[in-house]
Amino acid sequence: MKLFSIVAHPRDNSFCHAISARVRTTMIEAGHDVVHHDLYAESFAPCLTAEEAYTTGDTLEVALSRVADPVVRQHREQVAQADGLLVVHPNWWGKPPAILAGWLDRVLVPGVAYRLAAADGLPEGLLRMEKALILNTSDTPEEREKEVLGDPLELIWGRCVLPFCGVQDYARHVFRTVTDSSESERHGWLAQAETMAKSMFARAQIGSA
Repeated sequence: MKLFSIVAHPRDNSFCHAISARVRTTMIEAGHDVVHHDLYAESFAPCLTAEEAYTTGDTLEVALSRVADPVVRQHREQVAQADGLLVVHPNWWGKPPAILAGWLDRVLVPGVAYRLAAADGLPEGLLRMEKALILNTSDTPEEREKEVLGDPLELIWGRCVLPFCGVQDYARHVFRTVTDSSESERHGWLAQAETMAKSMFARAQIGSA
């Protein structure tokens, strides 16, 4: 299976990086083909350009022809070829870091991730990937997030991004609270992330194994 992996955290010693590394190592050992991008390390430019700001598109070829940035072009091509998605990022103000939000704007565009016949029409998901695993870190207690905030990241990933692009089989988990966690807790969380990845990406094999 071809997996497209992203980590979005500015510190390379963050727990997000530890999660991503553990899961990627496990997936590679299981025989999956993993393409990975550390958005901060690669200095991914998150700002959507005027030329890229369109709402309708027909084909991948058209979408690729509309981007001058070779990095964005590469990401679009790789996402279009992937069978599964792995994303690791913290919860900042109830949203992904700005660099990842910009990645969504610039990479998951019409012709790559979805198709709209008209700006006010219903989307047709275009991604071939059928599975996604979203792993988050947070310092907000679960009870407070559910009662006060309503789990905004679930709204973003589970109701907006993934279904819009045609990805129906996904799992998301939040590891919390990270700041005051012990070393043993983090070891347990890493093992949990590994187990979740094995479960998600070991289901019906799709694409190339």
